[in-house]
Amino acid sequence: MVGVIYWSGTGNTAAMAEAVGKGIAAAGQEAVVKSVSEITVDEAAKFDKLALGCADMGAEQLEDMEFEPFYNELEGKLGGKKVVLFGSYGWGGTWLDDWAERVKGAGATLAADNVAVFGTPDDEGTARCEAQGKALAEA
Repeated sequence: MVGVIYWSGTGNTAAMAEAVGKGIAAAGQEAVVKSVSEITVDEAAKFDKLALGCADMGAEQLEDMEFEPFYNELEGKLGGKKVVLFGSYGWGGTWLDDWAERVKGAGATLAADNVAVFGTPDDEGTARCEAQGKALAEA
């Protein structure tokens, strides 16, 4: 099983999470897709592979009321895990690179390139998410 955990304010990152899950399933593995409010850190830490998604917030940061506290607690439990990162944005777009450095610093391996989509994922963005999920499942 592969965990797909996300925060979405407008539904764009939620759509990306579903596409990542679809890619995982296409590779023959079960995806457990959950909003950050539907899962505990301890439950998330049980997955060997995680796809983490969060929209870009105003100052190139993770959403700070729900997702950032969740990730801060999870970060110390990422050692040895395979991880991918995704999210939608409305401006900028470097938050995933900053986040990727944090993930690597925690001892996890990035299993595929980050996927950032401007606004609502179009067909190309959805296909990139599915490919990311497949790569994670096969890693």
